Amino acid sequence: MRIPGKGIYSDQSDIRFQFDGRQLTGRTGDTLASALMANDVHLLGRSFKYHRPRGVLTAGSEEPNALMTIGRGAQADPNTRATTQELYEGLEATSQNRWPSLGFDLMSITNLAASFLGAGFYYKTFMWPKSFWEKLYEPVIRRAAGLGALSGLANTDRYEKAYAFCDVLVIGAGPSGLMAAWSAARSGADVILADEDFQMGGRLLSETQEVDGKPSAIWAQDMIIQLSHMDNVRLMPRTTITGVYDQGTFGALEKVGHHHPRQADKSLECFWRIAAKRTVLAAGALERPIAFANNDRPGIMTAGAMRSYLNRWGVVPGQRIAVFGNNDDAHQTAHDLSDAGIDVVALIDPRPDIAASDAFPVLAGGQISSAQGRHKINGIRVCQGAKVTDLQVDGLAVSGGWNPSVHLTCHLNNRPVWNPDLAAFVPRPDTVPGLITCGAANGIMSTAACLKDGVSAAEAICNDLNFKVKNVTIPDAQDDPYRISPLWETVGKGRKWLDFQNDVTTKDVRQAAQENMRSVEHMKRYTTQGMATDQGKNSNVVALAILADATGRGIPETGTTTFRPPYTPVSIGAMGAGAQGQGFAPHRLLTSHAMSKKLGAPQIEAGLWHRASYYPIHGETHWRQSCDREVKMVREHVGICDVSTLGKIDVQGPDAAAFLDFAYANTFSTLKPGRVRYGIMLREDGHVMDDGTTACLAPDHYVMTTTTAAAGQVMMHLDFLRQSHCKHMDVHTISVTEQWAQFAVAGPKSRDLLNKILDTPLGRDQFPFMSCGDVSIAGTSARLFRISFSGEHAYEIAVPTQYGAALFSTLLHHTQSLGGGPYGMEALNVLRIEKGFLTHAEIHGRITMDDIGMDRMVSRKKDCVGFSASRRPGLLGASREQMVGIRTIASDQMLHAGAHLFESDVRARRENDLGYLTSVGYSPTLSSYLGLGFLRNGRARIGDHLRMVDHLHGADVTVEICDPVFFDLSGDRLHD
Repeated sequence: MRIPGKGIYSDQSDIRFQFDGRQLTGRTGDTLASALMANDVHLLGRSFKYHRPRGVLTAGSEEPNALMTIGRGAQADPNTRATTQELYEGLEATSQNRWPSLGFDLMSITNLAASFLGAGFYYKTFMWPKSFWEKLYEPVIRRAAGLGALSGLANTDRYEKAYAFCDVLVIGAGPSGLMAAWSAARSGADVILADEDFQMGGRLLSETQEVDGKPSAIWAQDMIIQLSHMDNVRLMPRTTITGVYDQGTFGALEKVGHHHPRQADKSLECFWRIAAKRTVLAAGALERPIAFANNDRPGIMTAGAMRSYLNRWGVVPGQRIAVFGNNDDAHQTAHDLSDAGIDVVALIDPRPDIAASDAFPVLAGGQISSAQGRHKINGIRVCQGAKVTDLQVDGLAVSGGWNPSVHLTCHLNNRPVWNPDLAAFVPRPDTVPGLITCGAANGIMSTAACLKDGVSAAEAICNDLNFKVKNVTIPDAQDDPYRISPLWETVGKGRKWLDFQNDVTTKDVRQAAQENMRSVEHMKRYTTQGMATDQGKNSNVVALAILADATGRGIPETGTTTFRPPYTPVSIGAMGAGAQGQGFAPHRLLTSHAMSKKLGAPQIEAGLWHRASYYPIHGETHWRQSCDREVKMVREHVGICDVSTLGKIDVQGPDAAAFLDFAYANTFSTLKPGRVRYGIMLREDGHVMDDGTTACLAPDHYVMTTTTAAAGQVMMHLDFLRQSHCKHMDVHTISVTEQWAQFAVAGPKSRDLLNKILDTPLGRDQFPFMSCGDVSIAGTSARLFRISFSGEHAYEIAVPTQYGAALFSTLLHHTQSLGGGPYGMEALNVLRIEKGFLTHAEIHGRITMDDIGMDRMVSRKKDCVGFSASRRPGLLGASREQMVGIRTIASDQMLHAGAHLFESDVRARRENDLGYLTSVGYSPTLSSYLGLGFLRNGRARIGDHLRMVDHLHGADVTVEICDPVFFDLSGDRLHD
């Protein structure tokens, strides 16, 4: 099916590939779709619902039909669009959603039951009998769901993530995008030009027209060469801008290794975060079909796509082709086909005033009522009023008009507006801050106008960025008007297809309206229209028009569905690049991580961080041995613990103190520079949200610490307070968690250890408990806080993150001579339980200040978030569960976190439940298991004996209720 003399790729070398095990050949520059078409292969897949035969519909990423699995085994990529997959030597492609073969698919029997499987049938059918859901319906639905299949093997591909920054991001490298990038770059702006195609040029690659006296494809190539030689321009082909986010940030997927055989040492994809000061959206437009009976047959494609296959790749789907369109652009396809020697059986245009042509028959005022054929179209029926004509064809080009690519302009929750002259939606102005839409994406359809609009967009942006705009000569190009007469579906009986992948018909949309699914969002979900992998790029506007007609409304009143990122599918592997095999959560490591791993410390997840659990030494075979040793080491000598994971928030401004007073339950405006205070925050409902310390470094400058788990939550909470309740305050907050590495130095010899590393040693009377200040280590500025989470004489020392690893190593070196060493999370937990200190195991979201015995901390002299709510009846008093300490009577018995408390003489049942344990640990200091928990009227029951019951582990233990502070109740060791 190659057309001699057509196509823009000069290298004609053969490339061998496979399709469903069949050996075929293509040429350099081919996509899989064009290569298959050249081999006269037109049946490429099956639809999702009815398994109807499907062929190529488009030539781009909007393709709904030609989805393939590329490769095999662990490297198999399902649902790859043949229209965007570049051909390479040895490529293996497999069709999907068929069994046992593409040509003979037994699942196509569902097509015979189509009358029973209309819109919403699953809502009505799978309800009765109720017992069938789990036993029959759900297993069958799950087995039938999906198109391509995953291999089930571990993904061995490599992915990258990267960041880019620019003055101007140009999205799309068609005529508007090329001129916008050229104009902005000549004015001195740093430009990124991104395009999803492997060759830049957009529609210019698919046309026979001339630009500046050259064939349009040659002119585009010359422009790309000139841009590539400019130091302030980055060209990014094979890169799709997938989403628009706040503050000029864009997600982008670059296909790095899809155009050649997999290489183990090379990346497959790279996911970019691009931060742009300004953006030009020149994404072009997408052509839509017209609905008529059997309009889904292989060999039927959009007119613009057929023109692309002819002019860019030199292939066509047949030798007898008809063209059906309601706009002037479709006529260009007919002329290009005729000029290439293809028999254009007829140009069918529903507009009655279309002029005749000497090159081919023109059926003015005609409509196609149906198409014939199964695995490929072989005929059409044309109606001109009462006249009916049957034509034999082996290809059909259809154009219902062009839809500007408005998707990215809607990602920040804006909606496009209807343009009746174009019969399409166009973007609203200023829908995305800093973004200008131009060219066909803005509803401008002629090449000359697109070139001019690209320059205008770049000039407006460069003026806004204060670049000196240089004049750019706009090339001469075709400037034919774009005329269209809306036609959404034709007359005639039979199913008329809208969403080709999900098998949604015009009848389904009308049925949805009849069943009161009149909202466009309800219709979408009821029919699955636009929910396929192409996200309705081909079908949405036609479906909206059908819905508008069915409900008696106009298209603007009917509205559009919501466009969301990503613009095209993005593999999860690319979004999670760098975290292969690590699970969904981010993998955040401390500056001490490398040294901790070297010391053999197992890692434990704490919030989003990985922290050392314990540090085993020679001869220790169980974690408890290491934990007990580390606890004794801190109590008797000195220990080091990396506490960098604590949230650190810098608070500055003249109203910083007043802001902290409002955020915290207790008072901070009386805190003097050089001092630290413990504070607790409440939620608006009066419950405890988080606790931590805040240090006053200077007047109007504070550093707040939060728990590891709630660092992000507290930061969002402060942002909310600042923007809503405290708009009148001059205060600024910023997270500095990652900017500081912080280490706890705890134990009787902690001052001695610090004096080994500080440039100016500490005197005994310096830095009293709850003080802070600047110190110096080897000439490097650091911050020192006299605070303790262990109950010992302790400090926390913070240095800029780049010095964290060096400081940890230095502390380890000097601590050995003092009988100390590092301690991990297990020992830290035991130390804090011994002192009755809180974590989010206790302040878990249902706890009040009175529950934890700290109601007196709530200041009555000021207002704070949650104060009024915390006074509500039911949040105070002995009827609530109050925090207590729990200790086993027998030293050899264990406590279990999550176990419940009961009276000794009652059955351990829900109605007799008195409370529960939140934290437990073995205390080598007190030679007993200790725990913290909540007990009804707990403070009045200190000294009582109760039962701890854990049905899960079969434990039933007698315990004593104690004060939460088990160790050093007077606090002498803290203040020493």
